[in-house]
Amino acid sequence: MIELAPYQEALKNNVSNKTAAHYQVWLEKAAQFRAQDAAAIKVLKAEDQPWELSPQGLLRHLINEQLGMREYAVNMYIQEIAPGGRSGKHYHASEEMVFILEGEGYDLHWDPDPIISDKYYWQWKPQELRLPWKAGYFVYIPPLVQHQHFNASSTNKCRILSSTCRTLKDLGYDWLTQVENAPEFDVLMGRK
Repeated sequence: MIELAPYQEALKNNVSNKTAAHYQVWLEKAAQFRAQDAAAIKVLKAEDQPWELSPQGLLRHLINEQLGMREYAVNMYIQEIAPGGRSGKHYHASEEMVFILEGEGYDLHWDPDPIISDKYYWQWKPQELRLPWKAGYFVYIPPLVQHQHFNASSTNKCRILSSTCRTLKDLGYDWLTQVENAPEFDVLMGRK
């Protein structure tokens, strides 16, 4: 190990004989990105918006990195919740905004409680926060809050538009964690 006095790095800058082409690789990747970006989809037609019965529930994907859209920061989907139903329960590092398109119900939120010592980890407060909503409402979900959506109607479905920022994943915070599955997903998988 080379020990350097403050501000004398320049005197020792020839100690390595390794070479690299990292900058050239960055330039090549930037050129590839620009070519992909130019070819990316600018309009996603309704018939190309796929449905998925996922652990979170029934989702219609509008924007995400698998769809080839010319959008690089947001995930967006519409979720349908059957009468009397509920979504899965999950948490993630990004904030989430939910706009209620149709129906009436409520969210349950469990705030995180970090434990910090030589390592850190999360646990969640046992008391949930109940947030009622109906069509036209926005619901804000802070980072790392466990949350779940509930349809309060026994006769009508509800539809919610969910939007999250996916750039945190690129920064090393891809912390999407499913805590509990939506009931219809467990039925599909033969678990109930």
